[in-house]
Amino acid sequence: MAKYKHYDYSQDVLIPVSLKKQLMPGTLEFAIHHLVDTQMDTSIFDDRYKNDETGRWAYDPKILLKVILLAYSRGLVGSRKIERACKENVTFMALACGQQPDHSTIATFVSSMTDQILPLFRDVLLVCEQRGLLGGTFFALDGCKLPSNASMRKSGKVSDLEKKKERIEKRVEQLLKEQVDTDKREDKDEGKGGGGSSGISNENKQIEKLQKEAERIEKFLKENGPKIGKQGREIRSNITDNESALMVSTHGNIQGYNGQALVDSKHQVIVHGEVFGEAQDHHLIPPILDGAKKNMEGIGKSEDYFAGKTFTADSNYHDPTNLKKCDEEKLDAYIPDKRFRKRDPRFHGRQKQGRGKVDRFTLADFKHNQGTDQYLCPNGKVLKLRARKAIVDGVIYKRYVADREDCKSCELKARCIRGKNVQGRHLNVPVGSVTGNLTKAMAAKVDSEKGRKNYPLRLAIVEPVFANIRTHKGMNRFTLRGKIKVNIQWLLYCMVHNMGKIANYGFT
Repeated sequence: MAKYKHYDYSQDVLIPVSLKKQLMPGTLEFAIHHLVDTQMDTSIFDDRYKNDETGRWAYDPKILLKVILLAYSRGLVGSRKIERACKENVTFMALACGQQPDHSTIATFVSSMTDQILPLFRDVLLVCEQRGLLGGTFFALDGCKLPSNASMRKSGKVSDLEKKKERIEKRVEQLLKEQVDTDKREDKDEGKGGGGSSGISNENKQIEKLQKEAERIEKFLKENGPKIGKQGREIRSNITDNESALMVSTHGNIQGYNGQALVDSKHQVIVHGEVFGEAQDHHLIPPILDGAKKNMEGIGKSEDYFAGKTFTADSNYHDPTNLKKCDEEKLDAYIPDKRFRKRDPRFHGRQKQGRGKVDRFTLADFKHNQGTDQYLCPNGKVLKLRARKAIVDGVIYKRYVADREDCKSCELKARCIRGKNVQGRHLNVPVGSVTGNLTKAMAAKVDSEKGRKNYPLRLAIVEPVFANIRTHKGMNRFTLRGKIKVNIQWLLYCMVHNMGKIANYGFT
């Protein structure tokens, strides 16, 4: 007969654990423990507590901050998961010094750090500066679009939400009518046996759910007017988080926030981070630079710290508002326009994968009639003058437009200068440029030998930062709502990223 080792679940096992020895030097948890204890001023939390003489003793902010930072470094964003880790994971037990804060305490602490998050971020940034991790000569900016705690299904313009509310109310009326009809049939069949109480119960729950949704939409519409975008037109509102935005990311369409990070080139330290509820980067450089300047002043740098420094951002930031801010701050900026690759001889002859090269028409293929000021396309169709002064990227164009019907039936449309879109084919003829145009000057700067050398460095500076935050740190969505609270989460992740740099380079 086979013999097995004896076991007994009722036996007691004593395991000696030294909490301090679980925090090994060289690890991120040791860096978090050391920095929070010795370098970060957590006395800024004291004013939040009124238990000097009476009241329950509170968890020390140092304990809560350590636990949250370690959790974020391991992709644990939900407060319930953090609470569980403090009960089951020995490293979390060590940082919490055996204490077990519950999920509501953790969630409240994170969401209420409105006034404390930036001073704490600057404390970590100061350590980076003291340890020589900041180069201070080359900076790169980029954004990372992440979903938030909001539903895309609850988005729409005011008119869309009103129609949705009407549809829900009609559905409720229909369900109530069906219930009345069912009750009448049951009254007639009374005494014949059978029953449908479970079905009626489910219908009642569905009706109650729909009524609550309609009431929520109605309340939202009463408290909020149309949401106006940067272009002065109405954009989609969102009932669950109206400060978030519908945006297209590399992972598809999301309802979320655009997390921005300005990164120093030496060791990829983040000098400022902020989230925005807008998908486009056209107006984001001014607030990012202003925030970065305050951070650098907070660690003892001068007001004109960024003057003369090299600054790069991708073509999504190429906008007059951003270029003007870079010019005012005297940055040596390199922000290309959308067509910079077409002007770069290094990309000549390249084509998109899977597509054959198309010999497209150019301006030289269109014949100009000076008498009528019209153009004839290669197929003999007329393009009429639509705009005498259309400005695109600082260049002034005359715009000539063809008739849509002519374009639909044209056998040469595959070679047309506007690609496959058969509507609104137009020909832009350059006639000048805007005086003192920053766009044209930036294009010339990016096209220069120095520009073509500096701009590609952006990829190696800022992209690995987002790879670290999203992949290694597991930040794939925001769990809070509202720009202020979401910004706290983003800065906590930026802080964890910088602490990782200190752990790797700063304790040697």
